[in-house]
Amino acid sequence: MRSLDDIFEEYDFLDGDDRYRLLIELGRELEPMPDALKTDATLVRGCSASVWVYPVPRDDGRLHFLADSNAAITKGIVALVLAAVQDRPAVEVADMDVAAALAPFDLTRQLSSNRTQGVPNMIALVRDTARRIAAD
Repeated sequence: MRSLDDIFEEYDFLDGDDRYRLLIELGRELEPMPDALKTDATLVRGCSASVWVYPVPRDDGRLHFLADSNAAITKGIVALVLAAVQDRPAVEVADMDVAAALAPFDLTRQLSSNRTQGVPNMIALVRDTARRIAAD
């Protein structure tokens, strides 16, 4: 997975339509999430599209996430969130201001509110998961 900085460098250079294409490409690059993990327990609430996020704690304390969405642009937004937190220590993710990390993308200005309304819920789910795992 590309770093958030690398993604932003490309994103910042593009215009609106190409930014959509980049988000779709990022979504396609996500590691496949097995259908068996797409359950009510992994569903992110409050998203206009279906979004599933499944944490995979590593033995070294890092968090790896599998995620998917049934909508291409939303899946790209999911990929952006994961680029900010993927394979980082749970303690770091728990304390991270993911919204601030995503702020340069100015998603609320670039995309409709329907597409971005679930982002805070996804960030909360990722951080809550990290807090729970870091506390163990």
